[in-house]
Amino acid sequence: MKKILVTLLLMLLPGLAAAQSYDDVVEAQILPGWRLPNGDHMAALHLKLAPGWKTYWRSPGDAGIPPQFDWSGARNMSAIGVYWPAPHVFWQENMRSVGYKGDVILPLRIRPSQPGKDARLGGVIDIGICKDVCLPHRLRVSASLPAGQTKPDARIAAAMADVPFGAEDAGVTGVSCRITPQAKGMGLTVSIAMPRGTGREETVIETSDPNLWVADPSTSWQGGRLVAQTRVTHMSGGVFALDRSGLRITILGGDMPVELTGCSG
Repeated sequence: MKKILVTLLLMLLPGLAAAQSYDDVVEAQILPGWRLPNGDHMAALHLKLAPGWKTYWRSPGDAGIPPQFDWSGARNMSAIGVYWPAPHVFWQENMRSVGYKGDVILPLRIRPSQPGKDARLGGVIDIGICKDVCLPHRLRVSASLPAGQTKPDARIAAAMADVPFGAEDAGVTGVSCRITPQAKGMGLTVSIAMPRGTGREETVIETSDPNLWVADPSTSWQGGRLVAQTRVTHMSGGVFALDRSGLRITILGGDMPVELTGCSG
């Protein structure tokens, strides 16, 4: 249901923008970055948010709007991937959202169709912005990516350093999942064997199926393991299968951000 509401909001976005402009709340530009030895190109989307405003991560929580990227204005480009630095967890009126504030740099790894030539990155980005009110906002960006630029951009490199660590670096030795039947869905309990952290950990659980909705988990330490309990439902309200190998579990608020893929039964 939440995803349907988000889609409707994005469809209404041009009308909302006409009613009131929020261009002074967020600025967007492409950092042109540098060409890598293998022919790929590192660039970044740079957002500058006004004080008190925030925007959302790829999985924004029940109270957020997920970003959507349309790179149809790109030239000499066969693939593009977004790297997500560790976000913050925000609480407002007992609702959780996950995102960023202040200066936000999202590194982009681009594969040119013709590696030895300049590329161009351009497109439309729909994001959610939030302060006292939350609403969708549309941004247009464009920049040339010179093939001859090989000096790394320290800002992009710093953002890459904030991307969550993997299981080995975080000392994770096992991730198990338990599924229980529930009305119109299923309960999911994820148990993670790892060194005890701050006690303030929050988890975000994503599935490989965009039609599945995962409620914000309840996270706690139980017997030396970090345990996240949540509920999974299908947007149609019907029955579904859950691919454990496609689960992505992100741990925030601990000693280091951690991202894990898949779990055992």
